[in-house]
Amino acid sequence: MNDGDLRSAHMVASVLLGYPDERLYGSRQVLVEAVAALPSGEVRDRLSAFLGHAAGTSEADLAAHYVATFDLKRRCCPYLTYYAYGDTRKRGAALLRFKHALHTAGFELADGELPDHLAVVCELSARGAVRPARRLMTEHRAGMEVLRAALEDERSPYAGVVAAVLATLPPARAREREAALRLAEEGPPAEAVGLEPYATMEAGR
Repeated sequence: MNDGDLRSAHMVASVLLGYPDERLYGSRQVLVEAVAALPSGEVRDRLSAFLGHAAGTSEADLAAHYVATFDLKRRCCPYLTYYAYGDTRKRGAALLRFKHALHTAGFELADGELPDHLAVVCELSARGAVRPARRLMTEHRAGMEVLRAALEDERSPYAGVVAAVLATLPPARAREREAALRLAEEGPPAEAVGLEPYATMEAGR
């Protein structure tokens, strides 16, 4: 994929991985057209499949599934630094790297939002910062793989969206595959401390 295709794919993924409100349902035709213009392959197929699911699902039902999956199941956490650092002090430093990447791209978050949400990182790429966004995703590929597997276990259609994002990254190296397996077995660090200067994730995430 060239940078234009990556930006387009990540733009669609950023909308699909956000809370399913008017941003999704009001722009569904635009999203469908953007996906149709992507090169054939896994990314286009996965994103198209989710859009087909959304077309046949009411906004209320998809919103309920979103909350039940991402807000109430900790193993389906959409925040990338959680997998590597859990709720430890090291996570605060990792969040600063994401915030710096967003600030450099002129992307300011609303108050209370954390910069490592996968939808936010996808939007960072869509806004033109493709390389910084892909670098952050690649560094946290193990967590994304664990998220994808957890969503597949839940039989959630969101698994396909995460798989599509993973398919936009360079092929995983052996070390990255081993890290994903280890993380799946051991889980994130469990030390419970503050995340200054950021607030901890909302309860249940």
